[in-house]
Amino acid sequence: MGLDDRLQALADFVEPGSRVADVGTDHGYLAIELIKSGKADFVIASDKNSGPLEAAGRSLKMEGLTEKITLRLGDGVQVLKPGEVDTVCLAGMGGVLMTEILAVRPEVVEGLKYLILQPMNGAEELRRWLYRNGWHIVDEALAVDDGRIYEIIKAEQGRKRYPAPVELLIGPKLWEKKPPLLRHHIEQLLFQQKRVASGMEKSPRAQKTKKYAKVLDLIKELEGRLYW
Repeated sequence: MGLDDRLQALADFVEPGSRVADVGTDHGYLAIELIKSGKADFVIASDKNSGPLEAAGRSLKMEGLTEKITLRLGDGVQVLKPGEVDTVCLAGMGGVLMTEILAVRPEVVEGLKYLILQPMNGAEELRRWLYRNGWHIVDEALAVDDGRIYEIIKAEQGRKRYPAPVELLIGPKLWEKKPPLLRHHIEQLLFQQKRVASGMEKSPRAQKTKKYAKVLDLIKELEGRLYW
């Protein structure tokens, strides 16, 4: 049972010997790979919907891992007890939703070593939340699946230098590492910001706002980072 590139990128970021919660596990594929690869000694696979959790249960039986992976029905990190795991993986949902999920149980999140996150959108907001809440990004990756680029973020406890606005948008470690997909990633971000600017340009009032000025600054910054 192989993982697609997106989930494999998450698995690659898990430290060996971790105790992991795979929140929103879907069919349990990530949890299974973490145990089989030896990355995790213990995995809690949770989902807020019974259907995906039942599918995960079937996957565990097929792989003979029902005793090594615990399934829990519930919303986000609310299924976890403080200190029960050291790493939480969240994937396949919006970045803003991720911040809301993490904010619900600070007593659980404060006891974690790592967050491994794959936002479907809102990555900038997610990075901002991390730095404002005692976390910093230690690694990032880009993965492509069905022609779409996905951002994977690994964050660790501790306060570090707050990134510049354009770095929050691109990803501070992505800019530092410059992976092969980075230019395409920046081009997509540039397209999105130009679309926002185009919409605001239809309103004289919007053009006088700080938000419009910020968008123009980001466009200029992104254009400057297309080449290195």
